[in-house]
Amino acid sequence: MRFEILNVEHGFCAYATGADGGTILVDCGHGAANRPSLLLPSRGIASVRRLVVTNFDEDHISDLVNLRRQVDIEVLTRNPTLTSAQLRTLKAPPISPAMSELLGMMDSYSGPVAPAQLEPLGIRMWNFHNEYPRFSDTNNLSLLTFIDVGGVSFVLGGDLERAGWLELLKNPHVQGLLGRVRVFVASHHGRESGYCKEVFNYCNPNLIVVSDGSIQYDTQKMAAVYAKHATGEMFSCPSGNEIRKVVSTRCDGNIFWNPT
Repeated sequence: MRFEILNVEHGFCAYATGADGGTILVDCGHGAANRPSLLLPSRGIASVRRLVVTNFDEDHISDLVNLRRQVDIEVLTRNPTLTSAQLRTLKAPPISPAMSELLGMMDSYSGPVAPAQLEPLGIRMWNFHNEYPRFSDTNNLSLLTFIDVGGVSFVLGGDLERAGWLELLKNPHVQGLLGRVRVFVASHHGRESGYCKEVFNYCNPNLIVVSDGSIQYDTQKMAAVYAKHATGEMFSCPSGNEIRKVVSTRCDGNIFWNPT
């Protein structure tokens, strides 16, 4: 089994492969170093059981057109409270090719899900969302996704911001799942707007991961703040093994686990 967060600069893409070879893809952003439409086939992955779109912004779906040409996508998982027409009204024109592709999938991926299309062996997943139109910004309409890969629990917050986090924290199921998390993927690429201190009343992760590109704004300089909430985990890097509390694709490239 494997869970890998790809270095796609200011964007997000991760995938989880189960013991039976089944794969879940979380977002499909791309950068200079990685395109999921190329990387997945190079790893022998020709089919994705689920594409989870955590956020409706371009940096989370930018490789979608190419991805669909190279990889079969069986199930689309996204915030279900918006229709494609409603999402279109939230997007300033012109609509990008990737967004047009997603809008089309939202209309066509609407059938029942067969048992074979559920989570791969050894993987469990839970998704939570705020509802449109109570929230009308795409960041706070992000999916909050929990994934267990073998014995490691991950949480991915998409681009959730503080208001969205606080609403989701009202859910006891969310509170309970946060208490199991070992790896916390910081929402909104680790920026200040995605930070919600109250989350860590329930969550005490070993490691916090930031998926982001080069630092351009002070709002990206949150590593020290997040480090206060992590206990530390052994991390392998070119200089050897060391205990880390925060890692980033910006500094560390692709980040992966091979859980048992």
